[in-house]
Amino acid sequence: MSDQKLFAGHAVRRIRRASGLTQSAMAEALGVSPSYLNLIERNQRPLTAALMLRLADRFDFDPRTLSGTAPGGGVEAVRRRLADPAFADLGLDRAAIADWMAFAPEAVEAFARAFDRAGAGAGSAALTLGDPIAEVRQEIERWRNHFPDLDAQAEALADELRLGSADLYGAIADRLRVKHQLTIRILPVDVMPDRLRRLDLHARQVQLSELLDPASRTFAAGFQLAQLETRDEIEALVSGATFAERAGERLYRRHLTSYFAAALMMPYARFLRACEATGYDLDLLQRRFGAGFEQVAHRLTTLQRVGARGLPFFMLRIDRAGQSSKRYAGASNSPLVETDMRCPLWQLHHAFDRPGSLQRQLVELEDGSRWFTLARTVHPQGAGAGGVTAEFVVGLGLDAGLAAPLAAARGVDLGAGAATAIGLGCRQCLRPDCPQRSSPPQGRVLTFNERERGLTPFAFAGD
Repeated sequence: MSDQKLFAGHAVRRIRRASGLTQSAMAEALGVSPSYLNLIERNQRPLTAALMLRLADRFDFDPRTLSGTAPGGGVEAVRRRLADPAFADLGLDRAAIADWMAFAPEAVEAFARAFDRAGAGAGSAALTLGDPIAEVRQEIERWRNHFPDLDAQAEALADELRLGSADLYGAIADRLRVKHQLTIRILPVDVMPDRLRRLDLHARQVQLSELLDPASRTFAAGFQLAQLETRDEIEALVSGATFAERAGERLYRRHLTSYFAAALMMPYARFLRACEATGYDLDLLQRRFGAGFEQVAHRLTTLQRVGARGLPFFMLRIDRAGQSSKRYAGASNSPLVETDMRCPLWQLHHAFDRPGSLQRQLVELEDGSRWFTLARTVHPQGAGAGGVTAEFVVGLGLDAGLAAPLAAARGVDLGAGAATAIGLGCRQCLRPDCPQRSSPPQGRVLTFNERERGLTPFAFAGD
């Protein structure tokens, strides 16, 4: 990072204001002059490595997140929003947007949030009022998908259960039986054809389908235990959120309960140590913690404990039609998560053609940012029930500048190696000569030349 110029004035200003400091007070704490700090906040001076370390030491934040904290997601993300036809007459170019971000980052962030919430812009990851799924996702991302109180409680409970048995599933079953008078019963699919888990209070049973594999059985048992033993903590989080309807509350409660179950299977400190020791080797992590690929992938997006942070991964789960059923940006701030449309050149889609095989790819967006991504097919439990074989692809991604510790990145030149140029869907992509283009970018005027035929039938005017 010391070889790159990092302009992060917006982030430094946010840290200062959150700490309630004037520029003079913060400059004194960092050992620099107020005028120099002023230039940094106005993005007229880069943030040096030494100063970044002083900031991290004095104000307790993860310096790896600085490059992804631009208001509104950065110049290109704001530019895509301003490509909406409603702003076509303003003639805002990239330089004007960059100036706006430098001098009024809070206003840029406010505009981006208002634009997204209003649902403006076809193909954007809009958060619309009254959409419970979108509202829950917004609340999860507000926490960066890290809930420290739930993690701490799950970790303590996992340690307590390990004292009685090395078999987590057996230990959870014993606790349900002894403390809650509930037994686990595995039922054949013909007895419970349309359910994977059911609580029968009359029979005092947690009934699980035989379709569940061992990892999913442990998760289901942990989910039931979470419902019984973390009710107060989860209800406090649900009460602290504001949802337009009860559906949002119930979805959020289910997410938090699932979060606890996964944290019970993969306790924070032990899981993070294993990640760092193995180079985040997904296969080894699955075996070591008795978890599935999707469970491990999701857990990687949650490792943001203060003082013990993991790498900031994002996660997506899509079907063959490209629809996403799970999206977690975590601390990555990646635009690849925020868009509803995706580029067909991203191997996330190609993974369907190689079932069970881990696909790795280095991609580069229009703003020059590079991301190292991994993708693999998954089959949810009960996927073959009802004559339908369900299949999804789970994608993981990480800023390429942070991906060197990954076992999967060995042999990849993350900085200067060849990267696949992708966009955020054709309607938001401004690459002019992509032969894969299916539609022109939004807000651009189509141009025509009867004497020529380019690589794409959609020629359009630039800035």
